Amino acid sequence: MRASRVLFSLFLCSGITLLSPLTYARACARLNNSRALLSAQSKEKRRTTLRRGSSERHAAPSRKRLRAPDVIYYPTPANAVQEMLRLANIKKEDVLYDLGSGDGRIPITAAQLYGIRAVGIEINPRIIWVAEERARGLGVTDRVRFINADMFTADIREATIVTLYLSRKLNLLLRPKLLRELRPGTRIISHDFDMGDWKPEQKVRVPWYRGYRTIYAWTVPDRQSVQLR
Repeated sequence: MRASRVLFSLFLCSGITLLSPLTYARACARLNNSRALLSAQSKEKRRTTLRRGSSERHAAPSRKRLRAPDVIYYPTPANAVQEMLRLANIKKEDVLYDLGSGDGRIPITAAQLYGIRAVGIEINPRIIWVAEERARGLGVTDRVRFINADMFTADIREATIVTLYLSRKLNLLLRPKLLRELRPGTRIISHDFDMGDWKPEQKVRVPWYRGYRTIYAWTVPDRQSVQLR
C-alpha cells in the first residue's frame, strides 16, 4: 500500500499530465490527506510507547498480599506526628518502628527532623509503595525503610521507639508482644488509643479542628516488674 502511494507520488511529481486538471487536483488532495493521516498515526504510536514506558517505570512493584488490614488507613495529622516524636524524647542512636505505617509519614518525619533510622511495618503492599515513593522524593531512603509484613509476627526487637495509630483493641492485642520483645527503656507512643489498664506515663492533647487528638506515652519496664492483668 505504501509503495503504491510512493509511485503515485512520483507519477504526480514527474510532470506527466495524463489526468484532467480536476482529477489531478483530487488525486493531490487524497495524497496530502494520506500523508497527514500517516503522520498523525506515527505520532500517536510514539506517544503510546512513551506512556507505556513511563507507566512501567513508575508502576507499583508486585507484592503478595498477606491478609486484609486490621484497620482502615487514616493518616495522622502533621501536628500530631510532631507531638508523638517530641514525647518519644529521641536521641541520635534511636531506631523508630512504626507499626501500621501507612504512607510512611511518621518514619519519614523522624528521619527528616531528628536524623534517626526508622522502619515502617505495613501489611498493605499498595500503601508501602506510596511510602517508598515519598521517602525517595524527600531524600531519606538512606535512613528509612518499609517492610511489607504483619505487625503481629514482624521482628521489632531492634526498636528503641515504637509508634502506633491503630485501635484500642489492636493495642491490647499487641501489648504482650511489645512487653515480651522490646528492651526495657523502649518508648511506646500511641495516637488516640490507650493500652487498657497499663496507665500511660504521659497523656497530651493536640488541637485538631474543633476538638483534639490524644497522644499516649509509655516506657517498657524491666521484665521482672511486668505484671499483665
